[in-house]
Amino acid sequence: MEEVLLFDAFVKPEVIPHNVSYGIFASILLIVVALAVKGSLHLVPRGIQNFVEMMVEYILKLTDETIGHHWSRAFFPFICTIFLFILVCNLMGLVPGFTAATANVNTNAAMAIPVFLFYQFMGFRVHGIHYFNQFLGPIRSLAGLPLMILMFPIELIGHFVRPLTLTVRLFGNMTGKHILLLVLGIIAPWFIPSVILGLGLLVSVVQALVFTLLTICYFAGAVEEAH
Repeated sequence: MEEVLLFDAFVKPEVIPHNVSYGIFASILLIVVALAVKGSLHLVPRGIQNFVEMMVEYILKLTDETIGHHWSRAFFPFICTIFLFILVCNLMGLVPGFTAATANVNTNAAMAIPVFLFYQFMGFRVHGIHYFNQFLGPIRSLAGLPLMILMFPIELIGHFVRPLTLTVRLFGNMTGKHILLLVLGIIAPWFIPSVILGLGLLVSVVQALVFTLLTICYFAGAVEEAH
């Protein structure tokens, strides 16, 4: 039986796909929360301000420790936006009548490809032509030329696979969680889904962190000096 989603009453999936409509809704929700927090800031945070500041400070600390203070402040708005968007989309999939926009491969690709392009751009901006040194392996000498020739295509393929792995990892985990909830909801509609719902909450948070942490590592590798 086809799943009935809340937005189907307002938006035709044939015109605006589920992942787009729920992604837009998640973006609007984030904007509304940001404006609400901005409009009621307190020196001693409380309520929703305290919760938002806790998440933002955690991502900022993670970015500082991985990339370094100098570059982390330049990348932080981009990285934190991705984390919050993925987290909200993942959590929406736990609400009856909603679906996770991240359970669609197109949504994840729309985040993974800009991450790939952005960190490659920053690598060339920081290092110039010397950014290619990161694709040549650890040896920089004439004796190591065969190894450099071997390492270059391997590193190049590794970089181009990154957006694919970011996309598929998030898609697979969120889709698998959603299918599991539906199946167990049919088999045992009271007890088991409650347990899986708790696990789904954990998976939603962990997958948002995994995507964000990998993004931070890619930026860190792009701006650091090749050794």
